[in-house]
Amino acid sequence: MSEALLSVRDLVVEFPTRKGILTAVDRVSFEIARGEVLGVVGESGAGKSMTGSAIIGLIEPPGHIAGGSVHIAGQRVDNLSQEAMRRVRGKRIGMVFQDPLTSLNPLYTVAEQLIETIRTHMDMNERQARERAVALLDEVGIPAASRRIDDYPHQFSGGMRQRVVIALALCAEPELVIADEPTTALDVSVQSQIIDVLKNMCAEHGTSVMLITHDMGVIAEAADRVAVMYAGRVAEIGHVRDVVQNAWHPYTKGLMGSIPTLMQESDRLTQIPGSMPRLTDIPPGCAFSTRCPEAFAGCFVDQPECRNHDGREVACLLYEKGDQP
Repeated sequence: MSEALLSVRDLVVEFPTRKGILTAVDRVSFEIARGEVLGVVGESGAGKSMTGSAIIGLIEPPGHIAGGSVHIAGQRVDNLSQEAMRRVRGKRIGMVFQDPLTSLNPLYTVAEQLIETIRTHMDMNERQARERAVALLDEVGIPAASRRIDDYPHQFSGGMRQRVVIALALCAEPELVIADEPTTALDVSVQSQIIDVLKNMCAEHGTSVMLITHDMGVIAEAADRVAVMYAGRVAEIGHVRDVVQNAWHPYTKGLMGSIPTLMQESDRLTQIPGSMPRLTDIPPGCAFSTRCPEAFAGCFVDQPECRNHDGREVACLLYEKGDQP
């Protein structure tokens, strides 16, 4: 793998509550290489979006990063001041949210928002910034971009708004884009188009992507590698094809078994019993132990570390001794 652009090491995010400290992200570690798309998948509440928010410095108080580090191209960014992080955000890290209206101000035209972002981070005058904005909208597939640029966000469809958001995230040529559920609110046909736009734009600009989703279909289509999260921890990381075809962690196996395929021979899909524990009530040992069909006595006592086994990382006591499945 080439040099890591993003390096996250032992990241911990905590929220103080009346009942004690809630750990939303628990010692998460991973890397994203330059130009790579890393998919991050898991159930709601697994810590995917919180990890992305921590990287870009958008955790709402009283939540805070309680441990670990985040480096972008060797520069540590998790300990920067709000003003310094604001300069990193947009210029070095772009963000695509699930709801385009979260990123777009309804009171300003698309042109005003794009031009302001471009001029904030790049040395361009008004005319140059507008030309770049039109070119970006054309690149993401907005028809008649030179005319539509002066429209307001509500005048675009959901899919077109998401294209605008992708253009907004990439307009300052960031090194990393964090895409948080970018296709969830869209029709299936539009989802594929948006994924293609995101992939093509990032490939042409050499941008790395952290693609957060609960949809393994999106991961299989768009990502190079995938990180599976469960209860605030990383369960498994590997190349998409390896994980999809031969999952190691019992939770990942359950996820893969719950996806219908044309080659399906059984009448029923795999079902993972129970539900993910509340973050305030995570059991000792492995967080998945109470739902795991392969759990043994040690799983209820010892918390497994995410270890590397020939390029595949897995946090499971079944492979603690370095044994491969």
